[in-house]
Amino acid sequence: MPGPVQNNGLSSAASALQMLERKQQVLANNLANASTRGFKAETTFARMMGNQLAKADTAVDLTPGTLTETHNSLDLALEGDGFFVVDTPAGERFVRNGNFRLDANRRLTDDQGNPVLGENGAISLPQGTVEVDATGLITVNGKPQQRLRVERVASGTDLEHEGGTRFIPDASRQVIPPTERTVKQGFLEESNVNPMSAMTEMLTVLHRYGAAQQTLSTIDAVRGIAVTDLAKPA
Repeated sequence: MPGPVQNNGLSSAASALQMLERKQQVLANNLANASTRGFKAETTFARMMGNQLAKADTAVDLTPGTLTETHNSLDLALEGDGFFVVDTPAGERFVRNGNFRLDANRRLTDDQGNPVLGENGAISLPQGTVEVDATGLITVNGKPQQRLRVERVASGTDLEHEGGTRFIPDASRQVIPPTERTVKQGFLEESNVNPMSAMTEMLTVLHRYGAAQQTLSTIDAVRGIAVTDLAKPA
């Protein structure tokens, strides 16, 4: 098997271009979702293994976004950490976007029609006034129905984005005790993307990309001189 790519000026400059391209893609996606409720920004960083060239990797920033009051009884938000749990065709997923609704069968679903899960499975609600307390207990006309499932992952866990605002749970998932939750009825969580910071960072990346391109061109020109001129017999 061939060994790892050895670092030199040309390969390092090419690696820098690839990393900057990936960073720009991530920033552009963050900026595009600056108004997407429940969206969590991604950050990029360099990962280097042994003597190999550095590669771009990403991590999700789980910092909470600001809460906006909507006065809609089915809009829910979480203060602090934690996620609501929905059942999708691909399995259970975490969401922070609590823009919920009732389908034709009066099942509580997310904005894509996936059932929202409670402690006893999918949640169906009868006709009446819906109230949700801070622990996630849902009542209709004062009668308890189900308590929402609210879960968290271990600190430092890097969750994988799926479908913009959904996350794939990992093995560290655990139920948050009702006394440790703060569910807010009539509120929605905004994206945690700062548009101005994202745009400024994109400009910085653009300048760095131009510098890396210039470096690559300079190294290529020097190599061309070495081959065509310095290699000539005296």
